[in-house]
Amino acid sequence: MAEQQTGQKAPIDKLITLPQDVEKAINSKKTATRRNGKHAEPGDIMVLNGIKFEITNVYEQSLGELTDADAQTEGFDNVEAYKQSILAMHPGMPWLPQMKVWVHEFRKI
Repeated sequence: MAEQQTGQKAPIDKLITLPQDVEKAINSKKTATRRNGKHAEPGDIMVLNGIKFEITNVYEQSLGELTDADAQTEGFDNVEAYKQSILAMHPGMPWLPQMKVWVHEFRKI
């Protein structure tokens, strides 16, 4: 869900939903997630399986700007592994370098 023109954001409880991503976050192997829409602001709290996480940074990034270090914050070894995972979840979606996504960085509290 994209951010609405009125400045509304998508629900924070939809930020991380895949069980494998929840597990990565709980085990501190995932410290960021990229979404088409903005789900949170810095300081917001999300809860995954009863564990609280604070959103520490939110910004836009193009897919072409992704680095291996960025992919590692998502719990992947490199950009190619991250890209293949995203494309497998969204069949038919093109990977366009100019496509913008919202990066949500977080930490366990």
